[in-house]
Amino acid sequence: MTKPIVAVPADIRSFDGATWHAVQHQYVRAALNASGVMAFIIPAFEEGYDIDAILDRVDGVLVSGSASNVHPARYGKEATDADGPFDPARDATSLPLIRRAIDRAIPLLAICRGIQELNVALGGTLASEIQDQPGIWDHRKPADVDRDGMYAIRQNVMVREGTCIAGIVGSGEIKVNSLHRQAIAETAPRLAVEAVAEDGTVEAVSVIDARAFAVGVQWHPEYWAETDKPSNQLFTAFGDAVRDYAAAKLPVTAAKVVA
Repeated sequence: MTKPIVAVPADIRSFDGATWHAVQHQYVRAALNASGVMAFIIPAFEEGYDIDAILDRVDGVLVSGSASNVHPARYGKEATDADGPFDPARDATSLPLIRRAIDRAIPLLAICRGIQELNVALGGTLASEIQDQPGIWDHRKPADVDRDGMYAIRQNVMVREGTCIAGIVGSGEIKVNSLHRQAIAETAPRLAVEAVAEDGTVEAVSVIDARAFAVGVQWHPEYWAETDKPSNQLFTAFGDAVRDYAAAKLPVTAAKVVA
């Protein structure tokens, strides 16, 4: 059976004087090996692309983390040096793609920058340099560690009972690998907070009125998706939702005949 396909919006990166559309390997690997789906990388264009042309051809959307941040202008704030770096093309691609995927009931999993994009796309705001706020812990990566150490599972989050996430990994306390210096400030009206860190930082949300799987997490389940149980459970649930969507779609050829 042909694997269903998920769209993964790219970042804009510069290497050796050339511009690249790029996605970190760990997200594609998790989609393939933990969700059991195929991943298509979607180029980041500031304008001129057809969202429905993309969504017509995929069965899910995976919005990855990134070193860049959503530009504050996207949620009505003035940008400062502390808010960067920015990727305007990524913003222009991901935000409308998220909104349209939700409208079309296409399964959506948003990770790290992705949960922040999901919040902004639906009308929420973000806070920068949260470690400087009273009572908020330092959620940034530890110093002087290798990549596995950077993504080590060391933080506790509390999953709220009766939520979508609780139905996947269980309610109560779980350990995650959350690395970020921005976070949700004002939660979008259409989002329900599903998990929080010990300092109250929002770590997971779901779309209240979604007609399909639509979840965002601030941590990085993709990095240990093949070995960590909660991470695997999240990607498995996303993959199951993608397969259900793909199975329910009327094949293009059949749709033309019916029309």
